[in-house]
Amino acid sequence: MAASLNIALMTVSNRHTPETDTSGDYLAQALVHGGHHCVERKIITPDLWLLRQALCNWIADENIHVIISTGGTGFGPDKNTIAAIKPLLDQTIRGFGEIFRALSYHDIGSAAMQSDAIAGLANNKVIFCLPGANSACKLAWEALIGPQLDDQQKPCNFTGLFDSPH
Repeated sequence: MAASLNIALMTVSNRHTPETDTSGDYLAQALVHGGHHCVERKIITPDLWLLRQALCNWIADENIHVIISTGGTGFGPDKNTIAAIKPLLDQTIRGFGEIFRALSYHDIGSAAMQSDAIAGLANNKVIFCLPGANSACKLAWEALIGPQLDDQQKPCNFTGLFDSPH
């Protein structure tokens, strides 16, 4: 039986509502299709301290295995996702951002360098911070996140970090 992980989803936005959060909708559907559970989902404004508060609550929640955020990873005055999460990480997964930008380059060209997408570990939770575009979320899930949350993925995957996530 494949591992079934509990995943929390956060959309960072000043403009999206539950009705317009198409990137969050895609990720929620994709993770359920992958056999996982969306245990919490929220839309939060890009306020640095509100982001940190929400992330800290999820990082401390022993029921959550994975946190995925979408939005706030590019350049601009309200782009605080990376600034909020970086100090909370115990370890970064450098290859995630590097591979994501390399794959994105094939879709969007040099604009890929403006994404500060990152991943890391905090309190034994895997955290992925993605751009807000639907295409970016789809690329990240299909090429990187989904396969790494599948315990059948060889030679390694992230599911071994969790105590019996079935």
